[in-house]
Amino acid sequence: MSQHQQNVTFASSGGTGHGYLVLPEAASGPGLVLIQEWWGLTEHIIDVARRLAAEGFVAMAPDLYGGTTTHDSAEAQRLRRELPDDRAARDLAGAVDHLLGHTAVTSRTVGCIGFCMGGGFVLSMAAQQGDRVSAAVPFYGLPSVEVDYSGLRADVQGHYALRDKGITPRAVDAELAKIDEQSDVSVTRFDYNAGHAFHNEGLTAAYEPEAAALAWQRAMAFLHDTVR
Repeated sequence: MSQHQQNVTFASSGGTGHGYLVLPEAASGPGLVLIQEWWGLTEHIIDVARRLAAEGFVAMAPDLYGGTTTHDSAEAQRLRRELPDDRAARDLAGAVDHLLGHTAVTSRTVGCIGFCMGGGFVLSMAAQQGDRVSAAVPFYGLPSVEVDYSGLRADVQGHYALRDKGITPRAVDAELAKIDEQSDVSVTRFDYNAGHAFHNEGLTAAYEPEAAALAWQRAMAFLHDTVR
């Protein structure tokens, strides 16, 4: 399998955003934004980008922390707290612009997939980007700010953990009900008998391979069917 991988810069509301881009073996395909966890643009997220490219997508992971990564939860919490949501929104909008203007991207829309912090940003970004985003796949993440879903055009497939002590099933119920009330999109939810971050194989204590494999299979089928 041959993939073209590169660090990229892109315009972001008058400034410059940074990210990691991977092209599939065919050198072209549908565009997909991958949004990091609160640990930063780690080797795990880079590996997920490569896996997405192996599925045929042009995958781009914006670096929302500007090069900083951590494996310390207190440091990750600080980095997340110091990341303004409006700045993240600008970078994510710039990433969508970059993909939709990229010669390798064959789709008229992009999909987005994200984990933990990135799962929350998937929903807020899709709501803000309207018909430019056709598929939103959050993994165990909810927005940290109030989101108006009236502009949401992306179908949603959410993956959540029944044993998640932070993103509880009740909180997921409330957010997905809000999406249903405020938009006309299709919302599908899958719950797993797992804890938070069950897809992150870099976190030995959290990783649950059976749940991760099933969620990935479902997510890939959904993205292939939806991103055009």
